[in-house]
Amino acid sequence: MPEHAVLAEVVRSGFTESVHYGGAVGLDPSGRAEVALGPVDAPVLPRSSGKPFQALACLTAGAALPGPRLAIAAGSHTGEDFHVRLTAELLADYGLGFEALACPPSWPEDQATARELIRQGLGPSRERMNCSGKHAAMLAACVANGWDVPSYLSPGHPLQRRVRSITEELAAEKAVHVAVDGCGTPLFGLSLTGLARAAQALVLAPPGSGPRQVADAMREHPEYVGGTGHQNTELMRALPGAVAKGGAEGVLVVVLDAGHSAAVKVIDGSPRATTMIALAVLRLMGCDVSPAEAFETVEVLGGGVPVGRIVTPLRNPR
Repeated sequence: MPEHAVLAEVVRSGFTESVHYGGAVGLDPSGRAEVALGPVDAPVLPRSSGKPFQALACLTAGAALPGPRLAIAAGSHTGEDFHVRLTAELLADYGLGFEALACPPSWPEDQATARELIRQGLGPSRERMNCSGKHAAMLAACVANGWDVPSYLSPGHPLQRRVRSITEELAAEKAVHVAVDGCGTPLFGLSLTGLARAAQALVLAPPGSGPRQVADAMREHPEYVGGTGHQNTELMRALPGAVAKGGAEGVLVVVLDAGHSAAVKVIDGSPRATTMIALAVLRLMGCDVSPAEAFETVEVLGGGVPVGRIVTPLRNPR
């Protein structure tokens, strides 16, 4: 196993209770690595941090994805009613309904919405799954091109081959492993450096180009990238012009408006410190992330009150 760096420590009542190891990389706008901690050139599975690249594949394949639709295609929404309405509208425009979605049924991540569904006697559904917007965009691309719809998740499908090609082009490296993501889509393994480079390419692309449209949609409509109270959504609101996209198992990529890019993978899979780690990497590169200072403190609770916090040696050297 590659040697991972200490990225964060959980300190409870003055005692270091847990340690998060992993990798973190920071690229300047030219693509040069200014920060490299842990195995940043070893492959990771980007999980939902790769959704913007999948959205770009759908857009450039001819799916009509203006504004919010492109944002939800690149996002991991929280399953609120406005997310479901937009997904339904996108599918309807291509003659499809929720039954065409191949993502698994799920409860919405938004707890208020989940409680309301329970009150109504309803259960998990495909449209409430956080990836349903992406799946709707993939289906739209298939219909637009006359591609087979039922097999749209097959790695050999024309759409998924396009996703792989675009991902590799943006990352400037070949995918080293093909896996199946939690929602059923093919998942292409990249290095952390490749992930940071690919997300950076979206932000630095010429205005009006496909990659730039994805970045602009995400930062103009952050509520569709996440949802009410979602950390990616709130981080983009705190840092206007930034693009932030997390993924399962402790992955996060953040790109600032000027092009500085940070990618993080916590090897134990916990996401609780990824945002503070990414911000610490950006600080190490001299970036002003002070408007997002609230995200740099993660409290540890005991008896319902703070008794410690998560610290990162990237900002809190011993």
